[in-house]
Amino acid sequence: MRARIYQPAKTAMSSGQARTNVWYLDFEPAERRDIDPLMGWTSSSDMESQVRLRFDTLEAAQEYAKDNGIDAVVVRPKKRRPNIRPRGYGENFATDRRGAWTH
Repeated sequence: MRARIYQPAKTAMSSGQARTNVWYLDFEPAERRDIDPLMGWTSSSDMESQVRLRFDTLEAAQEYAKDNGIDAVVVRPKKRRPNIRPRGYGENFATDRRGAWTH
């Protein structure tokens, strides 16, 4: 049984960091998905592909995988540099702005 332990990235639609501090353990699919000929739905009889375990720390996820005999691969996230401007949001509307004001 193979699995992947990872920390999700932030969504592309927001600048917030919500739900990015937890670690997930996802199982690798054991078989490929089939397309139902009548309805066209994608299905599989693999129950483990539907399971996603959530952990507060990486160590807890690794310990769970070790205790249950799961061969887990850790995918470490690429941390991004915070975009903090010295004067903040108000700098966009400052009267002493040096550069050209463009949108």
